[in-house]
Amino acid sequence: MTGAVLVTGATGTLGREVVRLLAARGVVVRGLSRRARAGGDGVEWVVGDLVTGAGVAEALDGVETVVDCATTQGSKDVEGVRQLVGRAREAGVRHLVYVSIVGIDRVPIGYYRTKLACEQVVRESGLGWTVLRATQFHDLLFRVFDACAKSPVFPVVNGVRIQPVDVREVAVAVAGLVGREPVGFAPEVGGPQVRSYRELAQAYLRAAGRRRVLLPLPVPGAAGRGLREGGNLTPERAVGTGTFEEALAARFGG
Repeated sequence: MTGAVLVTGATGTLGREVVRLLAARGVVVRGLSRRARAGGDGVEWVVGDLVTGAGVAEALDGVETVVDCATTQGSKDVEGVRQLVGRAREAGVRHLVYVSIVGIDRVPIGYYRTKLACEQVVRESGLGWTVLRATQFHDLLFRVFDACAKSPVFPVVNGVRIQPVDVREVAVAVAGLVGREPVGFAPEVGGPQVRSYRELAQAYLRAAGRRRVLLPLPVPGAAGRGLREGGNLTPERAVGTGTFEEALAARFGG
């Protein structure tokens, strides 16, 4: 591999880890950011906006591989992927690696539909492509639980199981795809344990030293059915090793 690697979403939870791993390998890495950043640690930072397309063509100059870790968690994601794909074709990019979520084709919630539409744009891009789906990061659960813990009543979704994974382990899998041939759908990455949402919430509250009233929360319709049936899980790909309790200990101590 002689060309540079552009990482989008390079300042996000996953993107930061992917950038760090690639730079440590001696890969020429560009990190795409909406704001100017100082370079360093072997990373060239470039300014661009995937939704408007501003600066993206310039960021792709000389790039051989794109790793797309960007997300707005909204409908603009699809337009961002379209902009990226169009300019990547013009730049002669050889390989587009797109990071997605396990179960988006089985659980019909709004954001999952958006990610599925993004995958379709990637598959139909005409570029060499690889899609890697992962389960929920520990960090995502922390954000959700932190918000819930602000109230004396802590909602817990009924009958839902989660397979949380350490973002650093997902980053290793993503970075490992750089420099390889496109494979289409790569093997999924799931956390080491399938746990009930209630169990995880209770573990969080214990580690945080908080007492809250747990309020069962039903998830109606097809989305709830898909979650209760485990559509968001990949137990046969429980390849992660870092547990939720280990992540809690790292955050809260103990």
